Amino acid sequence: MRPSTLLRLAVAGTATDTVRVVLTALSAALAALAGLAALTVLAIPTPPPVDEGDVRWSDQYASQLLVEPGLRGGTAFALLLLTVPVLALAGQCARLGAPARDRRLAALRLAGATPGQVTRLAVGETGLAALLGTAGGTAIYFGVREAFDTPDGQGRLALPTDVLPAPGAFAAVLLGLPVVAGLATALMLRRVTVGPLGVVRKQRRERGPRPWAGVLIGLGLVAFAAIGPINRWYATRDTQPPEWLTPALLTGGGLAALVGVVVGTGWISYVTGRLLRRWARRPATLLAAARLTSDPWAGSRTFAALLAAVLLGAGAAGLRAYFEAAGELEQRGGGGLGGTDDFYLSTMDLVDLAVAVAMVVAAGGLVVALVEGVTARRRAYAALVATGVPAATIGRSIAWQALAPAVPAVALALTVGLLLARGLFGTPTSGGGTVEFCDAAEQLCNDPATRAQYIRVEVEPLVSRTPDVPLEHVAWLGAGALAAVLVTVAVGLLFLRPGTAVEELRAT
Repeated sequence: MRPSTLLRLAVAGTATDTVRVVLTALSAALAALAGLAALTVLAIPTPPPVDEGDVRWSDQYASQLLVEPGLRGGTAFALLLLTVPVLALAGQCARLGAPARDRRLAALRLAGATPGQVTRLAVGETGLAALLGTAGGTAIYFGVREAFDTPDGQGRLALPTDVLPAPGAFAAVLLGLPVVAGLATALMLRRVTVGPLGVVRKQRRERGPRPWAGVLIGLGLVAFAAIGPINRWYATRDTQPPEWLTPALLTGGGLAALVGVVVGTGWISYVTGRLLRRWARRPATLLAAARLTSDPWAGSRTFAALLAAVLLGAGAAGLRAYFEAAGELEQRGGGGLGGTDDFYLSTMDLVDLAVAVAMVVAAGGLVVALVEGVTARRRAYAALVATGVPAATIGRSIAWQALAPAVPAVALALTVGLLLARGLFGTPTSGGGTVEFCDAAEQLCNDPATRAQYIRVEVEPLVSRTPDVPLEHVAWLGAGALAAVLVTVAVGLLFLRPGTAVEELRAT
């Protein structure tokens, strides 16, 4: 199959295929914007010090997040975390209209295409959509740079429009995301055999998921909790830890905990389905139990983006509690971190805004996944209606299927996020040092020969303030996540009535 033919077949399809391509491109554009923004922050150069001991700050920017070199890494990390729900949304959008696409691929096999050509066709469709998205995201990136490239009255820039990422970093974002999207599509097709007469999926294991995700969560918590002791161990030896160590622990631990929470949702769905099947007596709950046990990984796929946003929000709530506790120490004279200068707390407001945006993106992914699930199983639902099952019962089963695993999964994400923040920052302390006082006249205190006999050493008491558990913040975050699930269930039920028409039994 020639490349031109492959390209023409990749862009062909129905209106559903067009919507899938558009949503995939939009997700790739958002991910490219977040990635380029993070790389731009990391590309800000730190000016050399004029004199020894000078603070090297980039004073040409208005935001303190860009001025201080020590804050740029966290800012870039937060921007990169925003790509997680966006990429999860892209994965869910790629499944939109999958049954119709599978039938189209089967028709190509019937026309003489090989299995490899069919796989390359599916990969080419996703990769092309992602490439268009990253190109559009890059264009928006340069448009934003042009719009904000005007200094304010003090000559400071709102955004780092005076620097650009390295060309290699640009290429990695522009081409890397389409490659990753194509590889993900090939990975999803590894259990699918597209034959001339249809699509056959390989037999799944009869054994349900195992709770191995807890190991990943534990590794993530250990990685975050080990950062402080490791830095103190190096400090006692008057050495600095390797520059890559802390970022590696942060990135590896955060990804391990996030993957553990998402994968653990499969085990939660399976256990929830078994409990419902054993104790439930209503038809709707029994239908939901059968669906949860037959495909427990549907919860991991559906709630991946939402759980990522919830975990990030819970970690931000724990960090805010730490800053508030440190501020109370400073107000008591301990010289804490937050204090009267509310810079860190105002920064957390920006993080909360980013979490809200991520949850909105995740809600969009939930809508796509739920509508796709209702559409894909319309023949099964139509058969149930034809045998006498009321459509309202099917609607309640869909709600049970969504909410039953979502409630414990959201609680798990909130708990893990709080534990990550507490393990990383611990308890703020102040004092614990020694202060020298000279009980003599200034002349005697300044004379090295007589100073020692008048020196009095006092030990400052060590004061600590355990951060409060941000129950109210966490409760609002969990309620927002469950509200997003309820809204998406309501939207999905709008597609249930046309999908349960008896005529759907004739659908191919």
